[in-house]
Amino acid sequence: MFVREEIKSKIQSIWDKFWSGGIANPLNAIEQITALIFLKMLSEKDNQKKRQASFTGEDYISIFENEKMANWNEFKELDSESMLETVRDIAFPFIKEFNKGSEFNKSLKDLAFIITKPSLLSETIESIEEIFSILEEDTNGFMDSLGDMYEYLLSEISSSGKNGQFRTPRHIIQMITKLVNPQIGEKVFDPSCGTAGFLVSAYTHILEPYTDKGGKLGANLTDSNLWDKLSNDTFFGNDSDISMIRISMMNMMLHDIENPHIKQTDTLSKSYNVKEEYQVVLANPPFKGSIDKEDKNEDFTIESTKTELLFVDLITRVLDIGGRCGVIILMVYYLVVVKHIKH
Repeated sequence: MFVREEIKSKIQSIWDKFWSGGIANPLNAIEQITALIFLKMLSEKDNQKKRQASFTGEDYISIFENEKMANWNEFKELDSESMLETVRDIAFPFIKEFNKGSEFNKSLKDLAFIITKPSLLSETIESIEEIFSILEEDTNGFMDSLGDMYEYLLSEISSSGKNGQFRTPRHIIQMITKLVNPQIGEKVFDPSCGTAGFLVSAYTHILEPYTDKGGKLGANLTDSNLWDKLSNDTFFGNDSDISMIRISMMNMMLHDIENPHIKQTDTLSKSYNVKEEYQVVLANPPFKGSIDKEDKNEDFTIESTKTELLFVDLITRVLDIGGRCGVIILMVYYLVVVKHIKH
């Protein structure tokens, strides 16, 4: 992950503003920043499609056709008081209705706009504008740089450890992903996905053979149905925390995955009964937790209620025959081998 120092400085400035503005919880802050970045991305993509349509002479109806003030380019020009009202009453409701029926749309159902100070919103929007301007000049490619920027933004969770959320170090994620070697055509699953670090790593790894030295995707991926499969039927994740679901969804979408399948689900409970579904599992399950014995899934083969042990048992259950996994838990490899022998 390479993030320019000037971007790091602006991200730290945003964090400081949120802290002094009364939003000190990093998950709450990231949710608000994420929603604003998503609005910016929607506006950028809409403008790009408008330009393409103008060039080709095709018709294009803007996604903001019926709600122009939800467009970033419209509300960013308002004074701070009007901007706050517009984002709260128009833009946020707009994104909560965006792509209705999708997993991303469902995850936003209870998202609340909690920025109450006009100056905090206007300064955050100004900072995001400046960050995007820098990213557009980056030689690594805009989407890659945007993804790296968001990963750096998420690193606040790792450094604080608040709300019991600890992010796995990126070099560990990359090492495990490389060892497991996920491929297009395989379903990749993280049963406790957090911010989707493992899923993003799997996506980056899968793209490597299709990417030239300049960071551009080759025609062998972009001109076939492989991209559709990668974007719509490859990445799956669960987490019990709705805030983490929203953040992980946005993380995937900022890496250009249009339809990640990430759901708010307790994968250890009786309600989760998936079996032999995924070819690859990558995970860093929560440690030192336990589940209510009454809610424990009946398909577990062990008596323990400790989450670190139950997740290993779960992974052997959801792995398809011949599947592979990389999990940060002692003895996991032994347990996976036992499953393969059993079949």
